[in-house]
Amino acid sequence: MKTRLMALLLVALLALTLAGCASDSPSPSPGNNNNNNNNNNQTPAAPPADEPITLRLEQFSGSGGNEDTLKEMLSKFNVIHPNITVELQTFGYDDYFTQLQTKVVGGNAADVFELNFENFVSYASEGVLLDIGGRIGDTSGFNQTALDAFNYQGRQYGVPNSFSNVVLIYNKDLFDRAGEAYPTSAWTWAEMLAAAKSIRALDSSIFGLYRPISFHEFYKGVRQNGGSLMTDDMRQFTVNLPQNAETLETMIGWVNDSNVMPNDAQMGGMGDWDLFVSGRLGMIVTGIWAFGHYTENCDFAWDIAVEPGNTGKATHFFSNAYVVNNETKHPEAAAALVAFLAGSREATSIRVAASWELPPVTYSDILDAYLAISPPANRSAVFESLNYLCTPPVVKQQSEMQDIIAKHLGNALSGSMSAQDALDACQQELEQKINLN
Repeated sequence: MKTRLMALLLVALLALTLAGCASDSPSPSPGNNNNNNNNNNQTPAAPPADEPITLRLEQFSGSGGNEDTLKEMLSKFNVIHPNITVELQTFGYDDYFTQLQTKVVGGNAADVFELNFENFVSYASEGVLLDIGGRIGDTSGFNQTALDAFNYQGRQYGVPNSFSNVVLIYNKDLFDRAGEAYPTSAWTWAEMLAAAKSIRALDSSIFGLYRPISFHEFYKGVRQNGGSLMTDDMRQFTVNLPQNAETLETMIGWVNDSNVMPNDAQMGGMGDWDLFVSGRLGMIVTGIWAFGHYTENCDFAWDIAVEPGNTGKATHFFSNAYVVNNETKHPEAAAALVAFLAGSREATSIRVAASWELPPVTYSDILDAYLAISPPANRSAVFESLNYLCTPPVVKQQSEMQDIIAKHLGNALSGSMSAQDALDACQQELEQKINLN
């Protein structure tokens, strides 16, 4: 049942966002969103009573440097609601959901906590979340696509605090040294590989491209090549399609053939972001949440472009939401906190200034402010990429499915199996172990 519900949610979201991951959609501008005007103010939720209230807020997306940004948002909330004390606790993504499950089962979940898009339906369907639709005030200022992603069976169980996608980020200095033109939105894998080879030739310690061979990159890669991992009705796996094998062969070739992408030994324990910051990487496919880190740490010129595809384009859709615990003793105060952090002008302005993903609102002045921040100079590519959003296949046994696919991708990368043989074996194992009913 959860599988079918998640599938319906994915289909609904994509229907609102785009008509498939096509390559011929026009480029949007921030001003094209519904309700996008300067007079469209987000009305905050009705203020709670004046008695002292303490709320627990637990989240993951503010880990690292963004925690200070979130604390700044909370300080603005306290100006409006001085009687509400918010106890913030931040967890790294890897540990967050394990701890959340334990707390929910034990009846000790926070008043307000964060969920990502992939996990939302599981919690909403189990009665863990409070319907906050009547408590968060006017929602006309929200991006409707992002807001609807957290509506389950007609009830608003969450409010998006951000949404984001993935772009191609490139080192302009290395492109200049290699005599290569900068990437454009018209690029395909062929142009990307040609530039990556030129940059790789600059020095034995310099690499042209980093795009990990992982479940998330593979599902997106097959969409960029006209393939898919499951049928549209989410009832059958299609992992071993010929175009999927071609995609995997291409990705493996970046490492093993042209070596424009470093292998594990060449990485030497360094992370992909660190390799880019070091000035030894020409291009990296990563999320827009990297902008702040690169702005602070890169001592070279860099910019972005829409991620290249092969027969078409596709890019990730990510969204996180704040939700309210159904067992909270302070539902109105918790809803007020959610509405403020997600949709108020104060909070979204702070988010934009910190380059912390996209705010989930349609205020043209806020989005214009996002576009005005540099680097990257070509921030319009973020909005152009919204034309090509696609979501991963989601099943009830999500972790097991991802682990199976990742294992067989690794077998192909290691050379122990051909790409087609690895995907054939993957298809067989998925059909045996993953229940799609």
